[in-house]
Amino acid sequence: MASVIGKKVGGRTYYYLVTSARVDGEPRVVSQRYLGTAEEIGRAMDGDVSAPGEARHRTFGDVAAVWATLRRLDFVRRVDDAVGAQRAATTLGTHLALAVLHRATAPETQLADWWRDGVAREFLKADLANHWRALQRLTPDRIARIETTVADAVLSWLGTGNAALAVDVPQFATFTTADPCRCELAGLGLVVTKDGAIPLASHIYPREGAPPFAALADDLRSLSPANDVTLVFAAGQAAQLDLGRHFVGALPLSEHPDLLAKPASARRPVDPERFAGLTAFDTRAVVAGVRRRVILTHSDTLHNAQARAFGEELGTATRELAGLDAALASGTYRGDRGQVNAEIARITRGRRVERVLSPSLAGTRPGEIRLTWKVDAAAVSRLHDEFFGKQVLVTDHDWPVSEVVTAYRARTHLDSTFRWLTGPAVAGPAPRWDWTPHRIAVHTLVTVLASTVTHLMRREADRAGMNLSVRELMDSLAGIGETVLRYPSTGGRPRTRRLLTERSPEQQALFDLFGLSSLDGYAARRSSAPPASAR
Repeated sequence: MASVIGKKVGGRTYYYLVTSARVDGEPRVVSQRYLGTAEEIGRAMDGDVSAPGEARHRTFGDVAAVWATLRRLDFVRRVDDAVGAQRAATTLGTHLALAVLHRATAPETQLADWWRDGVAREFLKADLANHWRALQRLTPDRIARIETTVADAVLSWLGTGNAALAVDVPQFATFTTADPCRCELAGLGLVVTKDGAIPLASHIYPREGAPPFAALADDLRSLSPANDVTLVFAAGQAAQLDLGRHFVGALPLSEHPDLLAKPASARRPVDPERFAGLTAFDTRAVVAGVRRRVILTHSDTLHNAQARAFGEELGTATRELAGLDAALASGTYRGDRGQVNAEIARITRGRRVERVLSPSLAGTRPGEIRLTWKVDAAAVSRLHDEFFGKQVLVTDHDWPVSEVVTAYRARTHLDSTFRWLTGPAVAGPAPRWDWTPHRIAVHTLVTVLASTVTHLMRREADRAGMNLSVRELMDSLAGIGETVLRYPSTGGRPRTRRLLTERSPEQQALFDLFGLSSLDGYAARRSSAPPASAR
């Protein structure tokens, strides 16, 4: 049942359209829409609807979805409980939520600009002036407790068992935005969920004197909140490991020429819905002296990318050889045969080009030396047939091939996410930012937590049938914009109305998946609002 009610504030009456219904047998107000004062309603009925005096547009969907995820994790309360009693008006949990929200949605935008112009202020009330000072209270002990409590929240959310992966991200640190850069670049070891590669625990280490992966893996196992940890390693790292532990890793292609020579007909599709164009041959081979399960995979996407890169590499090499030949012929390059051979070696450096290019020299004295070369078409064909698009994976698990591939690709997804999250505007609040060990630790915590939240969101989207990378997911959400219309004042403060932009089917699915229409205050923020005292 709908009715109009009036609320009298400060001598003026403000009218609302109220809809009531019975809830659990009791009458309840289920919606309320502000209509305006009697004068405003009268003008609207006469057709005198004022045009907005000001309009601006801002992104909405990405910030709202990350905030909804933080709310579902009960992030602020959990962090505040983990760090203990605080005196500040804005708690450390709120400041850390702000940092994670910013890093996850706008890593390439300075915090102050993002806060001033964005929608985050609609969800989170924070004292930005003291933000960086508040984060200085993140001691190593507090950081460890925060990671633990967030990991507990993630595992509780998933409810899918206690299996995890130990993953190395050696290219984590991109602190090169510091001017001048005086930091020590570092790598990152992570424990992540098997389902979704969601970070649970982290261990940062210096690039100089970095520990062997076996030692890093032991450290990660000690940090893991999960019971069953599988080591995930890249090609070349297997020799460091005691393969008595659970593992999924890659092997150098050159060590298994018999597998590479298998015809395409030996491979079978892995999972056409999740891994379009990926085929695999599941067999056994001797690895580190033991017969183990190995899986040869071929990806059409990887094949095409490698073929394009090789074509560009070969084209560059042949152009440089042609330039060297022209310089020899014109006499502008008068090096001896040793110098010319050294220049040829520089141009053709790289195993793939060396396999297909056959340069030769004629003449012995400077000024008489001439260069010719040919491209071995058969060698190019072998590269396409035997190498491009292929990986050899090894594991002690009896998982389906799709799960083995998913576990190994966790490294790729995490590397891509961290490369994006450590953008050029994360160096700090001042032009000069010195990377002390404490600031590196805080930067790492914020980045890992932003990865945790976005990978959790990606996992939810994947479960809903949307196979997106973190960047694709966030870009799609960021395309859901909000237009803010401000109308001229009619006696009180200017009225504001907020409208969301039209959404694509994918954006609407994400909008519904993350429950953006049910966020606190969402309906009120989309409607015209009365003066603050009337609400």
